[in-house]
Amino acid sequence: MINKEANPVEWAGLMYELEDAREHLAALIVDMEKDPEFDETVLRIQLGHVFSHLNRAWHRRDLNRDFVEEEWTNASKFPNDLEPI
Repeated sequence: MINKEANPVEWAGLMYELEDAREHLAALIVDMEKDPEFDETVLRIQLGHVFSHLNRAWHRRDLNRDFVEEEWTNASKFPNDLEPI
């Protein structure tokens, strides 16, 4: 896994993805608690956004460079090398 000292730029990208996921998840919780009309469509969209950040964080963990444009879409998908527990 990359680390802050050896890969500071890549580390910042990894941290960005995790922090953005945290912010969006917190906003999702607030929205769900405030809006009695909150529905599955909005949940699906917002969770999809959170998962995209988490998935890119997973794919960045070993990457000592930024994603090239062709990798962005695949890196946003749920990884096939990570099993939910």
